Amino acid sequence: MSDLAYEHIRALLANQPLFEAKTWQLSPEAWPLTPDQVAQLEAIGGACVEFHQALETLYLRSVAGKNLLRNKPLLAPWVADYLDRGKPAELIAHARDSRNRGAFPAVLRPDLLLTDEGFALTELDSVPGGIGLTAFLNRLYAAGGVLGENDAMIANFYAALAALRPETRNPFIALVVSDEAATYRPEMQWLAHQLQLQGRRVFCVAPEDIFPLGPQLCVDIDGNPEKIDVIYRFFELFDLANVRTAKFIFEAWAAGEVAITPPMRPFQEEKLTLALFHHHLLQDYWAEALSGRALKLLRGLIPPSWVMDPAPLPPGAVLDAPRAAGRALHDWRELAGATQKERDLIVKISGYHETAWGARSVILGSDSSREEWQEGVDRAVDLAPTNLHLLQTYKKPRRVRHRVYEREAPHAAREVDGRLRLCPYYFVIGGQARLSGVLATFCPPDKKIIHGMQDAALLPARVFSLNETRV
Repeated sequence: MSDLAYEHIRALLANQPLFEAKTWQLSPEAWPLTPDQVAQLEAIGGACVEFHQALETLYLRSVAGKNLLRNKPLLAPWVADYLDRGKPAELIAHARDSRNRGAFPAVLRPDLLLTDEGFALTELDSVPGGIGLTAFLNRLYAAGGVLGENDAMIANFYAALAALRPETRNPFIALVVSDEAATYRPEMQWLAHQLQLQGRRVFCVAPEDIFPLGPQLCVDIDGNPEKIDVIYRFFELFDLANVRTAKFIFEAWAAGEVAITPPMRPFQEEKLTLALFHHHLLQDYWAEALSGRALKLLRGLIPPSWVMDPAPLPPGAVLDAPRAAGRALHDWRELAGATQKERDLIVKISGYHETAWGARSVILGSDSSREEWQEGVDRAVDLAPTNLHLLQTYKKPRRVRHRVYEREAPHAAREVDGRLRLCPYYFVIGGQARLSGVLATFCPPDKKIIHGMQDAALLPARVFSLNETRV
């Protein structure tokens, strides 16, 4: 396998910046995946789809006060309370609307850390960045045998969106990117342009570009109003208040004039759903709602997680939670007294908040001072009336090695230690998750929280045969 030259990569990225004002480390080769790892990623996609289907049933049955199990009683009204907390009434009503039943995200992207025990799924994102970037990197590294076909990301992204309007031969698709998500606008513009070159009517627009024309929703293209058939929503739901055309979007959806993905259903975007999967009161539900294969896979993938609900307990009760100073907890604030070893825990806000993306609310207890840890715990408890937090066991990524280019001339490639996060992109078509690309984030070993920082290398993944000799 031949290396990609530093100058070649840098020149192509400079000609087409895919993130606004962001840089990262460069690598001469894609990340190698074994066939077994690819097979596991395929299975994870199917399990994520099943999880979303089971989550919808759980939420709607909780709302309706219906029994969750077939042969014995189990009511859980508190599930809907958790998932609806802090959301405006009109958005809750929209999420529960019967016309939204069976509406799931068209794109799913779990965050998978490579640990000594295998993959750990720390988040499941349905409004993920990186689609255009991964498609671009797939093309760039294609000579090295990128996972899947060169343009699987582009083709399957389009197929998942077009499937929402099967009656329309060439639907008009608007990729709507808000100002809050403007960092990702260049990659969405690139993606739209690639599809336009194929004759597809896909355009990247800002929310203010949209306007109503009767019951229809339109956008001006070369002086002509074009009716929008599908909206790909690239903005978080907490940002709806800043989307001035949101009223028109809701009205066009209600009139059946436009399909929207991901659906504007906030319960599908809460991180605490991972804690619900582990909740002791819901174990029988998940065992009934999921296939045996998906249940086993998710139990091995999702780290132990808890909802930091500060509701008062009776004097003799303790929380279903980790221990602090060797003792069971009666109050979440007692976590502040956990020892350094016991603080191998992550605290992060669940969703519907400006800090809910980009690792901005994440606190790793074992990597924080006692004062920082206490502040994080106190903040989680104080915000609970409107924004619940998730507590999750920290799964440390194991050390791996890969070649990266040095930043300084002559930009030699050298193999270095680091830690890895894989982000597989699944496009859901006909209820099936199509694995279409994998973005690898390779961070220096001293970084405890892995995200797309400038010290990390961002590169696509490729299938690596166990019999292949690396050059």
